[in-house]
Amino acid sequence: MPEPSLVVSALTVYPVKSFAGTPTTSMEVEIAGPRGDRRWMVVDEHGSTLTARSHPRMLAARATSYHGGVRLVSDDLPTLDVAEPSGPPDLPVQLKRLDTATRAGDEADAWVSELLGQRATLVWLDDPARRGMAEKHGGTRADPLALTDTGPVHVTSTASLRRLDAWAAELHDERVARAVEKGDPAPAPRTVLDMRRFRPNLVVDGDLDPFVEDGWATLTVGDVELRFADHCGRCVLTTIDPDTQVKGKEPLASLARHRRRDGEVWFGIQMVPVRGGVVTVGDRVATTDR
Repeated sequence: MPEPSLVVSALTVYPVKSFAGTPTTSMEVEIAGPRGDRRWMVVDEHGSTLTARSHPRMLAARATSYHGGVRLVSDDLPTLDVAEPSGPPDLPVQLKRLDTATRAGDEADAWVSELLGQRATLVWLDDPARRGMAEKHGGTRADPLALTDTGPVHVTSTASLRRLDAWAAELHDERVARAVEKGDPAPAPRTVLDMRRFRPNLVVDGDLDPFVEDGWATLTVGDVELRFADHCGRCVLTTIDPDTQVKGKEPLASLARHRRRDGEVWFGIQMVPVRGGVVTVGDRVATTDR
């Protein structure tokens, strides 16, 4: 039976790769991952993927699934509804294990080009089975994968975020103390770390030790069962404030001090659906260890 102390505390879908996520109270999990998650992405004129790592403004744009397509929203652009393309993949793209995707159309291209201030194209992945996972990330080519980097379902815990934020607070206090000692200007006030920096699909809350998810073999919520695939190595994207799009040092600085191995820093896990179904915020969670 599920442990009463563990529950789903947040669910988020990211229809467009590197756009802000859409929080939801209920999520349908398919074998390829959350329905509608990262089926769209923006590429440049050479077909290379554009992400918020180099274009932080993408985090200021929002996308929601809308009547078989996607609705694009930005504070300074008109809202645009884009239908799923009906044609075959027609544009070469440069993404691992994916050669082609389908253009979303001229209006969508104009919208994302205006957003980024450069020529850009919105594309759609018709079938995640055309891509498949990489073995080094705990999957096989038989495991469908949308436009995510490594795995179909990204899972984190609030306990781990609390511990990481406490580490960040300690590091900030050390910087302040050094500044006072040297007579230098004080560092900018610290911003409490927000889970949105890590872009998880499913967040678990409850009576957990920090980073206990590192050892989970399975996670079950109702009819949905997920199996462990890989740990999440974190990149510079996490250092971008999701509200201001300003880059800072955290959380990578604290992760480098406390969670570094094999030349990377780690937070959260990737999981693969074994059985699909519907997950709702507040659902009880059961886990097994590896």
